[in-house]
Amino acid sequence: MSAPLPDLALRVAVPEDVDLVAALKERVLRRDLEPLVGWDPDRSRARVVEHFSPAHTRMILVGGDVAGTVTLRPDGDESWLEMFYLDKQHQGRGIGSAVLRTLLAEVPAERPLRLQVLVGSAARRLYERHGFVAEHDDGIDIWMRRARGGSAGVTAAS
Repeated sequence: MSAPLPDLALRVAVPEDVDLVAALKERVLRRDLEPLVGWDPDRSRARVVEHFSPAHTRMILVGGDVAGTVTLRPDGDESWLEMFYLDKQHQGRGIGSAVLRTLLAEVPAERPLRLQVLVGSAARRLYERHGFVAEHDDGIDIWMRRARGGSAGVTAAS
């Protein structure tokens, strides 16, 4: 029997959260990015600042503390799942699945939903369990889309 989910909540981001998002990105992605492309903290922060959209971003709270972030950004006729960072100590506890299920429920199954995940990232398995399939792999990123029918790939173990 798995442990119950902790006190989990999502709140809309505010502009001041950009520093939290940049710090989360470093803690979550740096180890995976370094062997692929190296790590440049200034470039990483600049990319977060450039793409940060408080109106489309939510901060993931566990016990009232920021444990992660996720962006669900509309783009024409499709949506993008971006900057889904969950601190290491909160991974493997069902939090990512719970957040992803919440977001998937907000996007109609017929609306294309896309994301990028780093090659070798454990997050790819999370996305596959929730109905995403790989479309393209450039050796650094894997572009994925939600398979038709939404999250049909969700299992009880998610």
